[in-house]
This record gives sequence, C-alpha cells and structure tokens, in this order.
Amino acid sequence: MAGRGVLIRLHRLARRFIGDRQGVGAIEFAILFPILVMLYIGAFEITIGLSISKRASRAAGMITDVVTQQKSVTKAWLTDMPSVASAVFVPYGSTGLTIKITGIALDGTGNPTVAWSWAQDGSRPYVANSATTVPADMKKANIFLVRTELSIPYKLFLFAPNLVPNDSTITISRSYFYLPRASATVTCGDC
Repeated sequence: MAGRGVLIRLHRLARRFIGDRQGVGAIEFAILFPILVMLYIGAFEITIGLSISKRASRAAGMITDVVTQQKSVTKAWLTDMPSVASAVFVPYGSTGLTIKITGIALDGTGNPTVAWSWAQDGSRPYVANSATTVPADMKKANIFLVRTELSIPYKLFLFAPNLVPNDSTITISRSYFYLPRASATVTCGDC
C-alpha cells in the first residue's frame, strides 16, 4: 500500500506540472538565446567582412589609379603604395596586406606580357617578358595596362569556428586593371 501512495502523489504532481504554465517563457528564452546570439554575432561578422572587402576594392583601385597617372615610376616611389592602402583600411588594421603592381604590355595581336612588376617586399613577382593574363574584354592590340593585386587576411571574430577548418582566417583579394592616363605606357626603370 505504501507503493500505491507514492504513485498517487507522483500522479498528482505530474498533473500539477502539466497544468502549470509559469516559467514557459524562461524555458523558451533559454532554448532560443544561443541561436539569437549566433545570429547577432553572424550579422556583426558579415558587416565587418563586407566593410573590409569594400576597402580592399577601394585600396586596389586607388593604387592602380595613382600609378596610371604617372609617366614613370621607381621602386622607391612604389614603396609608398602600402601606406596608401593602409590609410584606406583605417580603422581596421592592415596587418598582412600584400600588394603586387604589374605593368602589362599587349602586342599587336593582343597577347599580354609583363613589362615590369613590383611587390611590396621589393621583389619582382613576375618575370619580365613572361606571358600573363588579362580579362578577355581588355585584350586589345598595342595597349598598356597596369594591374594591382591586393590581398589582406581577415580573421573571423567568433562566427562558426567549426565551419572554417583549422584556421579562422580568410583572405580577401582584389585585382584591378587600368589604362595609363598621362602617357601611352607607365615605365619602371628599376623594377
């Protein structure tokens, strides 16, 4: 009989819990809170990433524009271009920023070759007179192009660390091609 009394008390307690609606909001909030936090942090992550992506485009375009306004450039002059890019990335950091600037000559048949190239570490990223690629709509006979390649690493703040294997850093890269504006070509004597 003692066992029957325990069952009756458990049955009454279960009926009371089934009918009681207090605390339902707290339980629903506890279930939804992690999802809401991930949505908030994800929106933050996407906003910052898009801002850095836009700044990468702006910096690459700006560098190419500045170079194409010159008749000739030197290595010493080109060493200021990372500073130009860093100014565009303020207030975000520009740590790990890499820039390559290349003068590309297209011959009478529209075949592009490297006229000169410069990287911010002072090296020549591409061998002079080697073949290179340009977009198909820019393959015109007897023209000169300046290409800027910019890349910057972006470390994800917190969003879904398991989606990016082993590292939470993505690289944002941009390339711009411009025609020279001050002359037919832009030369670099010591590149």
